[in-house]
Amino acid sequence: MAEVLDEASHLEASTVNIYRTAATVKGGRRFSFGALVVVGDHRGKVGYGYAKSKEVPAAIEKAQKHARRVLALVPMTGKTIPHEVEGRFGASRVRLIPASPGTGVVAGGTVRTVLEMAGITDCLTKCYGSTNKLNVVKAVFAGIEQLQLRQDIASLRGVEITTTDIEQRVEKGQRFMPKTSGQKMQGPVNTVGQERRGGGGRGGRGGGGGGRRRGAEQDASGSTEAGSSGN
Repeated sequence: MAEVLDEASHLEASTVNIYRTAATVKGGRRFSFGALVVVGDHRGKVGYGYAKSKEVPAAIEKAQKHARRVLALVPMTGKTIPHEVEGRFGASRVRLIPASPGTGVVAGGTVRTVLEMAGITDCLTKCYGSTNKLNVVKAVFAGIEQLQLRQDIASLRGVEITTTDIEQRVEKGQRFMPKTSGQKMQGPVNTVGQERRGGGGRGGRGGGGGGRRRGAEQDASGSTEAGSSGN
C-alpha cells in the first residue's frame, strides 16, 4: 500500500521489496535489511531508492529519502507513453508499449508499481531475462530515460511532425472514456446494416420470426381451402 510522504507535492511511496542478509561472525549471525522503494506523485514524476540498515523502518526511510532526491520526469501522451521503448539493465529487459485509453496497466507487480507511481494508467509491458526486482526497476527507468515527446523529436530533426499514431489512438479512445468518476466507460455502437434490416428482429415484421409466422399462416390457409374444395 502506498504511503503519503508529502501532501503538498502529492508524493507517495511504495515499498517494492525488503531484503534480508546475514553475516556470520564469531558470536553468531548478524542480520541487516535492505529496502527497495519507489516514490512518485502520479503526475509524471517518479524515482526509486535502495538503502540498507540494521532495522527495516530505518532502511525504508533511507530509501525514501534517496528516491526523492532522484525524481525523474516521465514524458507522457495522455495517460500512456509516447512510443515503444525497451530498457535494459544487467540480464533484465523490460519492453514498454503504448496502449489506448481504458486498457489499463498490463504488467507484473514491480513494473506496475513504477508506472502507476508515475501516473501512467494505460500501458502494455513485457519482461525478459532476470526477474530480480532491483534490476527490473533499473531496466524500467532505463526505458523511461529514452522516452521523447513529439515536439522534442521534431526540434531535434528540424522537421514538422503534425501528429503521431499514439496521439490519434489516445484522441479516439477519449471519446468513450467517462467524463466523471461515477460514470462507466462507453463502448462503440454497431449501426452497420440497421437500415437494411428495417429494425426487424425475432418475431418482428422484417425478421426471421415474422417470415416463419407468415409461412405457417399460408400453410394453414392452404389446407383449409383444400378441405373446403373436397367437401
